[in-house]
Amino acid sequence: MQRRMLSKEDEAAVGADETEVRREDQDKINRFSRLHQRETLLEEELKTKAKDKDDLDEIANELELADEEEKIPGDDRYKIGDSFVSLPLPEVQELLAAATEKIEEEVAKVEERLGGVREEMRDLKVKLYARFGRSINLET
Repeated sequence: MQRRMLSKEDEAAVGADETEVRREDQDKINRFSRLHQRETLLEEELKTKAKDKDDLDEIANELELADEEEKIPGDDRYKIGDSFVSLPLPEVQELLAAATEKIEEEVAKVEERLGGVREEMRDLKVKLYARFGRSINLET
């Protein structure tokens, strides 16, 4: 986060045209703050889901290289919860495809929610900067 000091001229200008903070202004500021926190959480969730998807893709690619005719000791193992289950290779590939599809849907939902949050934040920024000008800092 970047902080900067106001110059003497800016400080004098801010003091001269100080705008009174009304209740509705404070509500908008509080809403912006909550949205910023939600944005941060959604970004973290998106990173986690993207990593999970990359891991599933990597596993699927490795299994594609495996020869279906080649015997793999104990067949392939698929993780369900905290347990590993031995399954035939084609079934593991089906489960991986389903898991990848599910996580792609989840990523799309998170991206949609994140877009909505960012849009509302932009609207609030416009309104608050129009009212307070340089005397408020909403840069995140």
